[in-house]
Amino acid sequence: MVNVAILGYGVVGSGVAEVIRKNSESIAQRAGTEIRVKWILDIRDFPDSPDKDVLTKNADDVFNDKEVDIVVETIGGATIAAQFTRRALEAGKSVVTSNKELVASQGPELLQLASEKGVSYLFEASVGGGIPIIRPLNQCLAANEIKGITGILNGTTNYIFTQMKKEGKSFEAALKEAQQNGYAEQNPTADVEGHDTCRKLAILSSIAYNEYVDSSNIYTEGITKVTTADMKYAEAMNGVIKLIAISRKLGDKIFARVSPAIISKEHPLSNVEDVFNAIVVKGDAIGDAMFYGRGAGKLPTASAVVADIIDIAKHPDYGTKNVWVRNNENNVIAIEESPAKFLVRVATDKAADARSDIKAIFGEVEFIDLGSKVQGVEVAFLTPVLMEKEIKEKLVGLKAMNSVMDIANNIRIEEE
Repeated sequence: MVNVAILGYGVVGSGVAEVIRKNSESIAQRAGTEIRVKWILDIRDFPDSPDKDVLTKNADDVFNDKEVDIVVETIGGATIAAQFTRRALEAGKSVVTSNKELVASQGPELLQLASEKGVSYLFEASVGGGIPIIRPLNQCLAANEIKGITGILNGTTNYIFTQMKKEGKSFEAALKEAQQNGYAEQNPTADVEGHDTCRKLAILSSIAYNEYVDSSNIYTEGITKVTTADMKYAEAMNGVIKLIAISRKLGDKIFARVSPAIISKEHPLSNVEDVFNAIVVKGDAIGDAMFYGRGAGKLPTASAVVADIIDIAKHPDYGTKNVWVRNNENNVIAIEESPAKFLVRVATDKAADARSDIKAIFGEVEFIDLGSKVQGVEVAFLTPVLMEKEIKEKLVGLKAMNSVMDIANNIRIEEE
């Protein structure tokens, strides 16, 4: 028998307990042994819970119990969760987590500690929720040199964009609906500003390229400035706007970025809508492999957590073999030194003059015409592919022109 302790009885923690309870027989068959929840640690009271008999408020019950083999951390954050994770690993207990913030920020140290103690630290649920991606990267695609990753990694922002595109809702209205439907937190900053996606991309990149990628070094831009007008321009280009996470291995450096981007309707991610996520992995042998499913939610995430538990139960002596090394030097290419192409919208009351000034600054460009006014008079165009630093400098020069009232918005175009 394998005894499990769950830290945190929130959405994911209660989901893990439910999945183990509901599917106990099939889980035991796959694991080769019975898996039992012995403790659930939470400071709150749950008098009506089906798990009330194993609930405790005393952390010592978990960490001092030599019968506990695996600790499941679903607290979230990088403070108490980090302390408890270290305490569990120090006690020789394997740890399974869905905590992307902790893995992204302290992964190297926690993996090293697990390796030293001969136990496992697994986090399948930290990236794709219910989508299996970490295990395929480590096992199924192990024969490949991973060249790049492109993904939609946040269900909240994808739901918002779907509502803006299909229903014509403003960002604010779509966000409010997402909150009402339980897809977004009351404080949605981590989602809409791209931080959640950035942490997931850092974890995926670290695994894919076998070197630690610090999320703080990844350029991250949220979706709060995207408007329905931007959606109309994307449609005119036969494209859609998504919050795209992308990384590429380029020699001894890594290009990584999180930002809204226009992708063609021919792109495999273009039809990923609502709260669904998808990840495209490019390998040198397999080419493109796509993983698709619900990226969040109680039971989908719990499913990934329990899969890690089963993996440890089947291979109790395997331990942690892959340890990320925290580099002293930043291995991520600065965004300013990265090539890019943008859709730029220019507010003007002198359209002909603005077009001339745009050509004078950017050279030959492609103008995008909606055939009708969006908001007042504006001119939209596609920049050539230039370094981001150069594009920003040219936009500063353009904004200073008398023909230009303002730069309404600029959105990257992802053509790969």
